[in-house]
Amino acid sequence: MSVASLFGLSAPADVKIQLDDAEQRRTFDIAINRSQPRERLPLYFDREPVRGKVLVRVGHGKRLEHNGIRVECVGAIVVLNDSSQSKEFQCLSQELAAPGEIRQNTTMDFEFRNVEKQYECYYGINVQLRYFIRVIVARRMGNMIRESDLLVRSYHEPKDDPHSIKMEVGIEDCLHIEFEYNKSTYHLKDVIVGKIFFLLVRIKIKHMELCIVRRETTGFAPNTYNESETVSKFEIMDGAPVRGEIIPIRLFLGGYDLTPTFRDINKRFSVRYYLNLVLYDEENRRYYKQQEITLYRRREDDGLPPDANTSTEED
Repeated sequence: MSVASLFGLSAPADVKIQLDDAEQRRTFDIAINRSQPRERLPLYFDREPVRGKVLVRVGHGKRLEHNGIRVECVGAIVVLNDSSQSKEFQCLSQELAAPGEIRQNTTMDFEFRNVEKQYECYYGINVQLRYFIRVIVARRMGNMIRESDLLVRSYHEPKDDPHSIKMEVGIEDCLHIEFEYNKSTYHLKDVIVGKIFFLLVRIKIKHMELCIVRRETTGFAPNTYNESETVSKFEIMDGAPVRGEIIPIRLFLGGYDLTPTFRDINKRFSVRYYLNLVLYDEENRRYYKQQEITLYRRREDDGLPPDANTSTEED
């Protein structure tokens, strides 16, 4: 028996949220908290209604006294390393019950119509963008709060034509490399195609790899915080190249846990992706060049039929 139960402080009822048609919706396994198992979330789109039920189950011989019950549809940016930067940018509310008491199992319906969901959900290292249903049972001894997450995704193809990337890595009289990628914008199931040209090699190169790096930026200038993680490492070459050698690159993005690029979302955070070309010499010294790329999500990337009216990003 818990201490709360011993002193009669345990909740006299169990409160759950049940979303309508959740079983018929497409769902995805999402790591909301990286230290916890993945959760299966239903997919919602912008302006879709959110309907469901609040189930209150009262224990035998007990009653739930409350000061009102309400349900909220919330959009929030949660900055995990600095709560002062967190913000609920959207909160729709409905009253489900006036103050009183509940003596038997009760079901209360709710519906939020035409809900704006302008951002895609994101669950990162230091920042999360969440949409969720929250039920608050107001009580004198402390509110009971329950939450249920929704998954929101956006399918906006960039309207700018992707252009190729050409860059150089060089150390005077020692190393001169040119590399080229076929474009700068990729969807999440795309293939990065490129070439590396060795024009001058007077350093004993041991191996070379291409990395995809995800960088989260939170906070306001000048007090911004960056957190980078390497999403993938792809070995391009093992051994010493020679002058004039050309190394082809083909990196399939579909096998990695990627998200679209986020830029200055609600002036709270950004998520950007970079290609890092890294060379190691025989003394394990690193030479690298970094290039930002833009990622976006198509409906096909989530197994949905293509939309003939897919919108493009606005300026």
